[in-house]
Amino acid sequence: MTLVVFNYYQKIFGPSVFKEQVLFITAENSFLEVSDQIGKITNSPGAFLWVAAKKNFRNPKAGRYVLEQGMSNNDLVNMFRSGRQTPFKLSFNNQDTLEKLAGRIAEQIAADSTALLLSFKEEHFLSKNNFTTKSILQIFIPNTYEFYWTVSPEKFKQKMFSSYQQFWNPSRIEKAKKLNLTTEEVTILASIVQKETAQNTERPIVAGLYLNRLKRGWPLQADPTVIYCIKEKKGQDYVVKRVLTVDLEINSPYNTYIHRGLPPTLIAMPDISSIDGVLNAQKHNYLYMCANVDKLGYHVFAKSLVQHNKNAIKYHNWMNKLRINR
Repeated sequence: MTLVVFNYYQKIFGPSVFKEQVLFITAENSFLEVSDQIGKITNSPGAFLWVAAKKNFRNPKAGRYVLEQGMSNNDLVNMFRSGRQTPFKLSFNNQDTLEKLAGRIAEQIAADSTALLLSFKEEHFLSKNNFTTKSILQIFIPNTYEFYWTVSPEKFKQKMFSSYQQFWNPSRIEKAKKLNLTTEEVTILASIVQKETAQNTERPIVAGLYLNRLKRGWPLQADPTVIYCIKEKKGQDYVVKRVLTVDLEINSPYNTYIHRGLPPTLIAMPDISSIDGVLNAQKHNYLYMCANVDKLGYHVFAKSLVQHNKNAIKYHNWMNKLRINR
């Protein structure tokens, strides 16, 4: 092989990328902008431009590309021309509103939060599947999913809906039926349990307590639903550290102090442990609970109102001592 031929070969097929790199190309990026980025991680920036010209390549496809060490300029051109992206793991945790969810997702994919929200609230999808702009939140199960960076808002939503349908497998549906609840009602109760306790080990206990109240026809009297009402009035960023007596009188269908049964929709996005906590609720005789001041983050449970009142006095004294008034 002559030196000239060898040099041509090296330009086209020789190792060019000297370190692994993730490269993002948007639909607005020009070829020159992309080549500038390539130039920072290749041995010879000019060689990439030369190969691209020889292969008549000028329009890289948008995407998230993993450039592996040792890739040639020919590999790069072929990758960008075909749009051969590498999928990535997208994850989200509990988000209280569609707006917050859209913002979290927009941080990870090319689509912006406005486009995502428009898709989530699309009227035909909602009516076809019997959702509202509030209840649609239930199809988003906090987990890790695989996506391409350029996934459209519509395809993202459809995959979430498909995953939601798969989540509600025959086993979970059967457990819901044994509780005399629909899958949507399980999710609503799970959203309350989610907000009531952050402890996975407590969730089946809390779920069992609320189920006991439902069976007796009692109002749930769940503070998280009252906080939900307050935030609807004051805004999602309004901080509520203490529920006051006056709050219990808020006129809202979500206020479980004045309305029996479950609220109309979920009040937050429950994670899998909360949903399964309801489906596998612990059977016990507890009817009351109160924050545990001796073990913060946990609760003390009671079977009688007398015992609960003692727990509540201890809790309120602790709150007063810390001067937590709201």
